[in-house]
Amino acid sequence: MACGLHVGLIGAGMALDLANPNEQVVIGEEVNRVRLITLNRPRQLNVISSKVVSLLAEYLEKWEKEDNAELVALVHGISMGGGASLMVPMKFSVVTEKTVGAVFATPEAGIGFHTDCSFSYILSHLPGHLGEYIGLTGARLNGKELVAAGLATHFVPSEKLPELEKRLINLNSGDEHAVKSVIEEFFVHVEPDEESILHKQAVIDMCFSKDSVEEIIEALEAEVANSGDGWIAPVLKGLKRSSPTGLKITFRSIREGRKQTLAECLKKEFRLTMNILRTTISPDVYEGIRALTIDKDNHPKWEPAKLDEVSDDKLGLVFQPFKDELELQIPTNEASRWEGKYESSPYPLLQENQRK
Repeated sequence: MACGLHVGLIGAGMALDLANPNEQVVIGEEVNRVRLITLNRPRQLNVISSKVVSLLAEYLEKWEKEDNAELVALVHGISMGGGASLMVPMKFSVVTEKTVGAVFATPEAGIGFHTDCSFSYILSHLPGHLGEYIGLTGARLNGKELVAAGLATHFVPSEKLPELEKRLINLNSGDEHAVKSVIEEFFVHVEPDEESILHKQAVIDMCFSKDSVEEIIEALEAEVANSGDGWIAPVLKGLKRSSPTGLKITFRSIREGRKQTLAECLKKEFRLTMNILRTTISPDVYEGIRALTIDKDNHPKWEPAKLDEVSDDKLGLVFQPFKDELELQIPTNEASRWEGKYESSPYPLLQENQRK
């Protein structure tokens, strides 16, 4: 089955539902063999709330059991956080020049949180150490970069999206080859712009391959001192104002993800979320939310305030497995399109880094 979402904008998670209980936040449509899901809160960037998740699950679980339910993903606008986790695993994810992708609306470490929504797995499987860079900094990628990095499958100009959608609906089939053939009629080959961060892969790999967040920062400081690269300074500034606890949890989670299955990563992320919300080793998540989204003073007081005060022993407490009955219960037999993703990358730069 070629699964997907029909979306205008898909946004980040962990939000409260609006007061209006009658708002149709998710629209599900059945057109012959095609099933369409539209996220219907563009003014709120289609934030993934509990109500949205519940409705999405209801539609997808229902259609999963229907042999004649087949469709494709169209992403036009902003895709980040929980929304990005809906887009990335699809067999076909179409992006445009107006697509802005980010794992987070703000770096999760910037509010004392971590890489959730399966991104400790996804980021750890990106070329080289691009995943650590994106996870720790919350870097945003445009449509061209999303395709180049393997986070989307096709780039289609936004003005062609209505016709593409019409063709896919009229195709009335989820046959993988037929769907791909239609998309490729509208597909445009693109490469990252000259100033794209993807062209900094060598520096990213050198700095973000280090064994700790402290060493990453030291490597970036040495690189900016030697080369004067302007893009490094704001990266350093962002890292230094982020939660030390959030940075270290995120870094370890991504590194562990390199050797974990998707199911293992999801279980680990569930443990991390629960322990962070329980303030097992730090109350930073609540302080970060206060400083960035409630009071908006942008001056969080982290506890602890320094990276060297976040010990490995402390980190171990939030990564420690729960009792079996308290662990996240998920199927373990689902295939992922990420397996072997970069074996035939059309981008020599990324393909070369994947071999290293």
